[in-house]
Amino acid sequence: MRPEVLFPLFAPIRSLSGIGPRLEKLVEKLAGPKVVDLCWHLPVGLVDRRRRPKIAEARDGEIATMEIQVGLHVPPRLKRLPYRVHVHDETGEMQIVFFNVHGDYLAKAMPEGSTRVVSGKVEFYQGQPQMTHPDHIVAPEELASLPLLEPIYPLTAGVTLKPLQKAIRAALDRVPELPEWQDGPWLKARGFGPWRSSLMAAHMPDSFEELDPDAPARARLAFDELLANQLALGLVRLRMRRLPGRVVEGDGHLRAKVTAALPFALTGAQVRALAEIDADMVSDRRMLRLLQGDVGSGKTVVALLAMLTAVEAGFQAAMMAPTEILARQHHASLVPLCEAAGVKLELLSGREKGARRAAILQALATGEIDILVGTHALFSEDVAFKALALAVVDEQHRFGVHQRLQLQSKGGTGTDILVMTATPIPRTLTLTAYGDMDVSKLTEKPAGRKPVDTRALPLERLDEIVDGLHRALARGAQVYWVCPLVEESEDLDVTAAEDRYNSLQTIFGDTVGLVHGRMKAAEKDTAMARFEAGETRILVATTVIEVGVNVPTATVMVIEHAERFGLAQLHQLRGRVGRGADKSSCLLLYQTPLGETAAARIKIMRETEDGFRIAEEDLRLRGAGELLGTRQSGLPTFRLADVERQGDLLAAAYDDARMILDRDPELESERGKALRVLLYLFERDEAIRYLRSG
Repeated sequence: MRPEVLFPLFAPIRSLSGIGPRLEKLVEKLAGPKVVDLCWHLPVGLVDRRRRPKIAEARDGEIATMEIQVGLHVPPRLKRLPYRVHVHDETGEMQIVFFNVHGDYLAKAMPEGSTRVVSGKVEFYQGQPQMTHPDHIVAPEELASLPLLEPIYPLTAGVTLKPLQKAIRAALDRVPELPEWQDGPWLKARGFGPWRSSLMAAHMPDSFEELDPDAPARARLAFDELLANQLALGLVRLRMRRLPGRVVEGDGHLRAKVTAALPFALTGAQVRALAEIDADMVSDRRMLRLLQGDVGSGKTVVALLAMLTAVEAGFQAAMMAPTEILARQHHASLVPLCEAAGVKLELLSGREKGARRAAILQALATGEIDILVGTHALFSEDVAFKALALAVVDEQHRFGVHQRLQLQSKGGTGTDILVMTATPIPRTLTLTAYGDMDVSKLTEKPAGRKPVDTRALPLERLDEIVDGLHRALARGAQVYWVCPLVEESEDLDVTAAEDRYNSLQTIFGDTVGLVHGRMKAAEKDTAMARFEAGETRILVATTVIEVGVNVPTATVMVIEHAERFGLAQLHQLRGRVGRGADKSSCLLLYQTPLGETAAARIKIMRETEDGFRIAEEDLRLRGAGELLGTRQSGLPTFRLADVERQGDLLAAAYDDARMILDRDPELESERGKALRVLLYLFERDEAIRYLRSG
């Protein structure tokens, strides 16, 4: 149950004065549906109203706060003309100008003969100063209510600053004093104040410096959010560790057969990763391990050898991929190796229906199937294993913590989980998304992998590239041609995949194939199969081929409008070539003129093939939210913390969470109870359910 002290913060925003049904919808879209969401909606700028000139001293374009005497009101003769109010002080005269405003409102706000303080932007018109729609009009005795440093908040269509400021002030009035969940000496060392006063200071900055993420008030709030995230992941991890695992120890006979059938020796990194996985599987705790490897570093082989350990020990294993293309690709690449070892492998996707599906499920339940490869279909309730000991999840960034837990429950007692990602992830993101996991890295490429020659060319040179394709096809090469959109968009001047397919087909005829995400699954499979068999030699595609597609004879990758792709995506796409013995090349075609970020991306692509370096650069250029694809990436979204900039705070939160859970795993001490409030405050309620007494 959420603590009572937090009830005011979790009330709906419509409970705040001034928020009616129309504004509620807009503010909810902007910040969120609860009072606390407005607390997290921090200012992005300041208006400085401290300059107090006389009329004769006013400068064009400046924000000024001025005390004036109200003179004659001049209503407009026609509706579209402005309403003018003449004002003066001892140094001169000016006009205050209003459009579409009722005279009765102005008669009350600025009665003729009264003294008023107005604050707004001064502009000169025909050599004379005037102020259009002042931001504030107050009587001199109300001067204290006028904010001399006014916070500016992010807005959305339909929401103006005044009502939003009013709503945020009302939200802040509801903020209670909360027990201190941070370590006192640590707060002092960092110069951080208490939580409530930090929140108030963040909303009412005294200077432009205080808008900086590293300013003490904001950094304190960011650390609170990061600690809540790390503590939640730590509790998930603790629960995994507590649930009974099972000892899974193979004798190596199946592994030996597969290793003998491999065309290459395992790399040092693969051997190390396997040793870490074996140690996890043989222990009586559940494994929860992330296997990070660059494109082509041999993750699938490591996963297969781990799954064979489960089969040797008399259990089953499963491998889950995010797309059908990828599941079928994994299945196809594992078939010859499993046949060599005499292991029964099967594929289950959404496409297996009726009697075929029933037969697979029956064989799975009786234990005839040793290894099952599939898509999300493995989550279906009717999928029951006889004894699932290891679940391998590929392309982890498409799955969140909840799905990890859901998959683990499939195995009954103690399923080990190995998660693979071909997107090398910078350390900061590894901590925020996978702080509940142990990490193994594959940092070497298998022997025989040749570097890919990467070049960048402007789109104007398209004719030369087409000439080059004639030469490449003549020497037996196959070509990927990747476009960013499926069909022509009016918004973006981008040649879509279908248009490019049509134009290449007029030149190269039926040797050109097409694959994109909007095709039916069977059409995609046919297109991929024809390319793999060499029936088509050029495959025009969208990023549907980004992961897992493996055609060793494809040695040329053309990426059209490379400036529209993220670094990680460009790196993944380039990884589709360079898989065979022949020299491979990647052509990045870009639209001129190139923006600064796009130019930086292309430069990095030409400089390195190291996925871990590319990931760090991508994080620097793009930010965490976009790095792992969309918002559905399973990545937590942070409202207050900026993980790229505040890596030191993230590392401190990670260490602090580990230390807290070592000393007080049930969060029962005084600080522990305060930390429970923190978890509820940042809506990490799920994690609290994992506490015995929670």
